[in-house]
Amino acid sequence: MTYKTDLPVMLPVKRPEAEPFLGLKLWHMLPIALIAIIGPSLAFAQSSADGQTPFGILLNWAPLLLKGFIFNLVISVSAMALGTVGGAILGLGQISLFAPTRHGSWFVTQFFRNAPWLVLLFFAMFLLPFEINVFGFKIPFPDWFKAILGLSLPVMANVSEIVRGAVRSLPSGQWEAAESLAYTRLQTLWLIILPQCVKRMLPPWMNLYSILTMATVLASIVGVNEVMTLTGQALASEGGRPDLLAPFYGFVLLLFFVYCYPIAKFTVWLEKKYAVIT
Repeated sequence: MTYKTDLPVMLPVKRPEAEPFLGLKLWHMLPIALIAIIGPSLAFAQSSADGQTPFGILLNWAPLLLKGFIFNLVISVSAMALGTVGGAILGLGQISLFAPTRHGSWFVTQFFRNAPWLVLLFFAMFLLPFEINVFGFKIPFPDWFKAILGLSLPVMANVSEIVRGAVRSLPSGQWEAAESLAYTRLQTLWLIILPQCVKRMLPPWMNLYSILTMATVLASIVGVNEVMTLTGQALASEGGRPDLLAPFYGFVLLLFFVYCYPIAKFTVWLEKKYAVIT
């Protein structure tokens, strides 16, 4: 049963509906594939001594390049995990009531956040030892592990700012209400503040991971056998044919696009789903 009234009634506020996170259709992928791989192969339609076309040669090397790309993903996930743990600790240090901890965390955050990623990668690669001795046991430091450490440093600084910004974005009434209930500061952080910050931190955290994934190709400069290094080796083994440059590097571009684009769309979907209504 419904009732009619002439009195003003405030309608309920509707949250914006979240769009599907993956808006990429098949007809979007086909032009990209044509431009990145098939188009250059047809444009440079030159046959090698065994009669293979550039596209056929690319298919022969594709399994190796895919293995290299998977190694890029391993580097990105590992660097993101280390950077997230360190960044969370550093971000909480920036809101500490103890002044030396707060200032020290701020300095470390700003130093690594404003340093070029490639410089940090070179720093980790050439200044860290190749192995360390712990109670007579030699622990090796391979190049790929140094690359993970080097890439985790800027991630740590950016995650620190994400954590600090998310905590500061909550209204002060949350802290005051917890204090009135005799919660300690640590209890307030773990039970009240941080659970509310997860929704605010998740979209920028995923965006940072997408940026990190695309930055893993920097490891090729310091000799890590990831997809760009393997691509260069494959081109060299084929005699440095110029007609293979566009198909091979276009294939690498397509790999990163197929992996990072859904992450970007999912980030936008999360931002709309967890939008704060004021």
